[in-house]
Amino acid sequence: MRALITGADGQLGRELARCVPPGVEVRAVDVGELDITDAAAVRSACSAFAPTVVINAAAYTAVDRAESEPERAFAVNETGAGNVARAAVEQGARIVHVSTDYVFDGTAYRPYRPTDATNPLGAYGRSKLAGEEAVASAARERAVIVRTAWLYSAYGANFVRTMLRLLPERDVVRVVADQVGTPTWAANLARFLWTVAARPDVHGIMHWTDAGVASWYDFAVAIGEEALALGLIERAAPVISVRTEDYPTPAKRPSYGVLDKTASWSLLGEPACHWRSALRSMLREMPRDASGDREGQSHHIVSS
Repeated sequence: MRALITGADGQLGRELARCVPPGVEVRAVDVGELDITDAAAVRSACSAFAPTVVINAAAYTAVDRAESEPERAFAVNETGAGNVARAAVEQGARIVHVSTDYVFDGTAYRPYRPTDATNPLGAYGRSKLAGEEAVASAARERAVIVRTAWLYSAYGANFVRTMLRLLPERDVVRVVADQVGTPTWAANLARFLWTVAARPDVHGIMHWTDAGVASWYDFAVAIGEEALALGLIERAAPVISVRTEDYPTPAKRPSYGVLDKTASWSLLGEPACHWRSALRSMLREMPRDASGDREGQSHHIVSS
């Protein structure tokens, strides 16, 4: 298998590179080398490498900023995704495309199934849904669209790194408690994507996260407890729960984003590990100098 990975410098791209299966030849590119909004450049990159599968981990992920610059969000998440899918098909390759729980509106009473109706609340979610449609239209049975949620890793801008910085610094940390989903270690998602990439019989929409359910407040408390136990931080400020309405943001977020992973777990032959176990594993691997992220996401944390 020859795999072309876009978005190589993102947290998912890095984890994909860390767990390449034996016998797979990889070319990993990021925006500095390949701008997926440039259709000609994407075709050229695919033609030069001749992949058998393309994993599109490139995305515009600034949820709040997308409200003020939707054109950029759609350029990357819709036009760029479509460019990658068409270039893959031209080479006879499959495409594995990563999407999000934000394509749903969060009003469900049970985990969202891949076949459930979509209804994104903001520009980011709309751009990702448009990307799904572009990929499906271009690649059809050659496409696998994998929706995920609440990604984090030891690198990049994410909630875990932000909390590891704030918990030792502040007297209290206030975190939204009425948005519920599933924290997901990017390494576990990467392993699932490689499983899908190796299965040409798999196509359509799939869901993948770690197991379990949590609010952002639950997640923050767990980060503090696990980080203290592992000696990553010397103290953790108390975490105080707040409501979404107490912390307005430019983009409205789904209050419920739990995804039904039944089909994905069946493909693996086993369920994913629980999100707290995954968090503990990630923190054990985390370099001691990787917890000082100053660019981390903070849209679920209220300044105190």
